[in-house]
Amino acid sequence: MYHCGHTISSEVENPCIVIEFCLLAKRLMGDQQMKAGVWFYGLGTALTGILDIAWGAFDASHQPIKSLGKNLPGQHILAYVAGVWLVAAGLAILWRRSARVGAAASAIAYLIFAAFWLPRYYAGIHAFGWRIPVLVGINFGLAQQLMLVAPAAIVYASTASPDSLLQKRAAIAARWMLGLPPVIFGLFHLTSIRVFASIVPHWMSFGYFWAVLTGIAFFLAGSAICLGIMDVLAARLLALMLLLFEGFVEIPPIFIRPHNQAAWGAAVYNLAAIGACWIFAEFLASRADRRRIGPAENVTMSRPDPVVA
Repeated sequence: MYHCGHTISSEVENPCIVIEFCLLAKRLMGDQQMKAGVWFYGLGTALTGILDIAWGAFDASHQPIKSLGKNLPGQHILAYVAGVWLVAAGLAILWRRSARVGAAASAIAYLIFAAFWLPRYYAGIHAFGWRIPVLVGINFGLAQQLMLVAPAAIVYASTASPDSLLQKRAAIAARWMLGLPPVIFGLFHLTSIRVFASIVPHWMSFGYFWAVLTGIAFFLAGSAICLGIMDVLAARLLALMLLLFEGFVEIPPIFIRPHNQAAWGAAVYNLAAIGACWIFAEFLASRADRRRIGPAENVTMSRPDPVVA
């Protein structure tokens, strides 16, 4: 028969099993949520490529290749090549076996688009002088593309060991690439209130109020992510805000101007940005869960075996 030692051991064992089960369930749920973010990001990337192919041109609002020269030869061919590249990268990142390649290809594409904005510093300052709205506006375009490099870095590093140096470096790089852009978005909103107030849907009153509120929200979310203060919550709320923008601000112009590439480009970019925030939030949450799982596993490994007569 069993001694009372078995009863004591069972009391120790059962809470450990419950704790492990809860943490495992939470981790699996986080993985599913991260996959949802990857789908937003991957489809947004693929749709961006489809737009480049459909128009045979780069989206001037997000891919200003004309900053390298208005008469740059072969722009249509380059647009087709970039489009095919983005479609392949966006689809590849959706499957585990090809996710690493898709992430690397996406990061390269968005870094190239970010580089398109660099000549704008010279051209903008030369044309308008050293004006803060001009500089912030150029930073806004550059930041939009760098923000989409962050999730690619996370997906690329997620295939490595959780405690590897690659994941740690990816987390640091992604934090700044995803955190600084919202800060710049917020500053741009606050320095160009009239422009963003005009974008607010007409059925929503107090356009200036919403423009200022949005700018403050962007700034606070980006600051929280950079500083690591409630960063998971900040990234999730940022994703929610962008999702609301998608429905209220980005999609309606498509029906008004269906042949306008910029209108489609803004809506599609926003999908990828939603995925970027979602991926980052769930990546941080999963890392935190893994750190909490560690002690539970140690308790399980060190608990005594049942005493049998």
